Amino acid sequence: MTKETQKIKDERIIELKNQLKLTNIYQVPKLEKIVINSGVGRYVPTDEKKDGKPLAIIEISKILSLISGQKPKITRAQKSIASFKIRENDEIGAVVTLRGKKMQDFLFKLINVTLPRTRDFRGIPEKKVDSSGILTIGIKEHLAFPELIDEDFKRIYGLEITLVPNTRNREKALALYKSLNIPFAKS
Repeated sequence: MTKETQKIKDERIIELKNQLKLTNIYQVPKLEKIVINSGVGRYVPTDEKKDGKPLAIIEISKILSLISGQKPKITRAQKSIASFKIRENDEIGAVVTLRGKKMQDFLFKLINVTLPRTRDFRGIPEKKVDSSGILTIGIKEHLAFPELIDEDFKRIYGLEITLVPNTRNREKALALYKSLNIPFAKS
C-alpha cells in the first residue's frame, strides 16, 4: 500500500470514528470479507457434460476465478428435489470468499467500474443493508465485469455479492458503506 492510499485510509478511519462518536479507532467498523456467489442449479439437470462435470459449473467457475482472482469452491445440493430434477450432492453453484488485499481490490473495481456498467443502475437501495449490517448486491449479468469482455460464454449468469462488516449494527455498517463510497440510491 502506498503512502497516499494509507493516508486516505487513515483519514477515513478518523472521520468515521468522529462521525460515530467512538472513543477508540479499533471500534471503527471495517469490512471483514466479501462473498461472491452464483447458483446454476437450473442448468445442471439438462446440461451437457465435459469431463463428467456440467458445462454450467465449468463456466461459472471460470467466471468467478476471472472476477475474483482465486479458485471458487463448488457448492452441492444438500438434499434431492424431484421437481427441480436435482439429486443430493449434485453440483449446483460456486462461491468465492475474499479477504485482505484481494477484497480491497475487488471492492474498488466493483464500485468504480462494474456497478456503473450494469444495466439501468440507479444506486443500491439502503434497505439492502439488513439488520445485522450485511449488504447483499445482486448483479443480473456477469458481463458487467470488465475481465469478461473477450471471453466466450454460452449463457448469462447472475451473481450475488455480499459485503460482511465486523460490526453487527445496521447504522454503523451504513456509515461504513457510505465512507467506502458505495453508491446508494437517493431517497
